[in-house]
Amino acid sequence: QVQLVESGGGLVQPGGSLRLSCEASGSIFSIYNMFWYRQSPGNERELVAVIDSSGSINYVDSVKGRFTISRDNAKNTVYLQMNSLKPEDTAVYYCNAVDPLRLKDYWGKGTLVTVSS
Repeated sequence: QVQLVESGGGLVQPGGSLRLSCEASGSIFSIYNMFWYRQSPGNERELVAVIDSSGSINYVDSVKGRFTISRDNAKNTVYLQMNSLKPEDTAVYYCNAVDPLRLKDYWGKGTLVTVSS
């Protein structure tokens, strides 16, 4: 069983930055496709960014140019650097790992990001 633990959330003013981290247990992290999702009250969970096992990256349009996803396979960790934060980025951010060989996916418990003055 893979466990994902997110960290780095908090309260930040508009225009500020945060870096989220998601550390995975297990020894085959490098093959996972890694995703960041977010969910704000009253809304469905939204895909924010993805980095696959080859390093290919995609973002939802609303965060392009502001967020950067990266991974460090040696540390079993995926990151989400969030700059120029806006109030509409306020949400619980979740890390998701997809094992393409076993067709299983795993979720963290989420970390809250609040953008407010």
